[in-house]
Amino acid sequence: MGEYQVLEHDVLVIGAGGAGLSAAVRASASGVKVGVVSKSLLGKAHTVMAEGGMAAAMGNVDGRDNWKVHFADTMRGGQYLNNWRMAQLHAQEAPDRVRELEQWGAIFDRTKEGKILQRNFGGHRYPRLAHVGDRTGLEMIRTLQDHGIHQGIDFHMEVTILTLLQDAGRVVGAFGYDRERGRFRIFKAKAIILATGGVGRAFKITSNSWEYTADGHALAYQAGAELLDMEFVQFHPTGMVWPPSVRGILVTEGVRGEGGVLRNKDGKRFMFDDIPPLYKNQTADNEEEGWRYTQGDKDARRPPELLTRDHVARCIQREVREGRGSPHGGVYLDIAWIKEKIQNAPEHIKRKLPSMYHQFKQLGDIDITKEPMEVGPTTHYMMGGVKVDAETQMSKVPGLFAAGECGAGLHGANRLGGNSLSDLLVFGNRAGSHAADWAKSHGAGAVNTDQVEETARRALAPFERNGGESPYAVHHDLQDLMQNLVGIVRLENEMTQAIEKIQALKARAAKVFVPGNREYNNGWHMAMDLPNMLEVSEMIARSGIDRKESRGAHFRDDYPKKDDEYSKFNLVIRKAADGSQQLERVPIAEMPADLKQIIEEMK
Repeated sequence: MGEYQVLEHDVLVIGAGGAGLSAAVRASASGVKVGVVSKSLLGKAHTVMAEGGMAAAMGNVDGRDNWKVHFADTMRGGQYLNNWRMAQLHAQEAPDRVRELEQWGAIFDRTKEGKILQRNFGGHRYPRLAHVGDRTGLEMIRTLQDHGIHQGIDFHMEVTILTLLQDAGRVVGAFGYDRERGRFRIFKAKAIILATGGVGRAFKITSNSWEYTADGHALAYQAGAELLDMEFVQFHPTGMVWPPSVRGILVTEGVRGEGGVLRNKDGKRFMFDDIPPLYKNQTADNEEEGWRYTQGDKDARRPPELLTRDHVARCIQREVREGRGSPHGGVYLDIAWIKEKIQNAPEHIKRKLPSMYHQFKQLGDIDITKEPMEVGPTTHYMMGGVKVDAETQMSKVPGLFAAGECGAGLHGANRLGGNSLSDLLVFGNRAGSHAADWAKSHGAGAVNTDQVEETARRALAPFERNGGESPYAVHHDLQDLMQNLVGIVRLENEMTQAIEKIQALKARAAKVFVPGNREYNNGWHMAMDLPNMLEVSEMIARSGIDRKESRGAHFRDDYPKKDDEYSKFNLVIRKAADGSQQLERVPIAEMPADLKQIIEEMK
């Protein structure tokens, strides 16, 4: 123990994206000592890749928008498996969090009247996304960092956490290592907030950055927390499929919000072929009008490309599967066509979508103002995560909180675009506030030296083997397996096969060999990430098998319809005494009458 650096904080935040920084700022403002651990450099969090905007019912573009409409939209998008209290809090508090971000220096796009401009997005009834061109996540991180760095927060960059330290059932700290030199560190803390993001690197084609290796999910699970809704993995409908230099990179929904349309190889705008009953009453089948909501609200017209992400992704998959896709296994997303409607369209596109234009021009030599993009579904977002209390964001483990993508409950079976960024602000804020309160009322616990030494021994084991398999080979096989067997369209026999193969991969991962030493060793980092991705991949497959229906982001080809019985519960996974994954169906709490009435009115 004496050889390890020891750092002490009241609240330790693991993750420095939008949720982590929001939590850290709020906890620090509550008067406690806060430390933030980030796997990469500060400012490199995956939040910067969130492009389209943050959803908040401010009504700046359409005065009819309010928290009740936002709440109903979120519940409908989540197929009513959402934690309704989280959906209510999110809809009510998001406008204040956006305005707070503005007060801290965020520079949003503006209406002619000088209000924060809001744009259309899939699944949202009215223009609701506050945005900064297509660089909204970057502006969020910049603002939170600039504000947080003056709050006396300690930042520990390029550190990987290997385990959460516990005493008498509660968390008392974390144990990890710095990625540059490979030296172990002990972080003592009275409360811990997990804000580590998602699990996308377990899949072959993903929009997620390299940090998204399921760390927070696995850390919470190993500590005894429950994980919720793990079958629901969102495949964003529009990730680049060609050229290879940009494969998997997200094409923001803002492209479709600004007029981009989806076409198959024959040039047909295929999204009109499959509009759900809720939106049946179409006024036209052309690019001028699109479809509208069934209540006949003429001003609520939306193009079919802005249906929910799961629906659009499956429609694209259908076109490809039936031979109408583009040459490289996708379809065409065309924003250049708006030159028929807008004068000086290229400049308009560059102004509205600057990142999209420059990114694909530089990386793929594609000029989106002149030619369509080849896109297809890409693993994007994890709705499942740590089961938390709606008010406090605390998990079942005392003192352990979770916020952002590694938390669960708000999005249900499918997340609406734009809800992720406001989720980070609303529940990062709540986690930080309640973690600070917890730290003030609880003393520091004792660090279990046996747990520390055992974790260190396991971490160094790959160096001590006399040859063996590379961790990259195991990771490659896991990505292929998850992409092919637990992807956007699922079958029971394939997911059962996936679980069997994951057990074999776990055995291989336990024997990987890493040459060299601990300094600057990316192979070692991958060896440490593998167990987390394997554990969570098994959870996704197990939950997917148990949910014998198609709902939201979970689509079963062998059970293609929704089953009302499955709308009554969520699937929860916890660690059994023998170390196996224990799955349970947990009934959804009854929604209060006033919230039920809101949903009925919105229908």
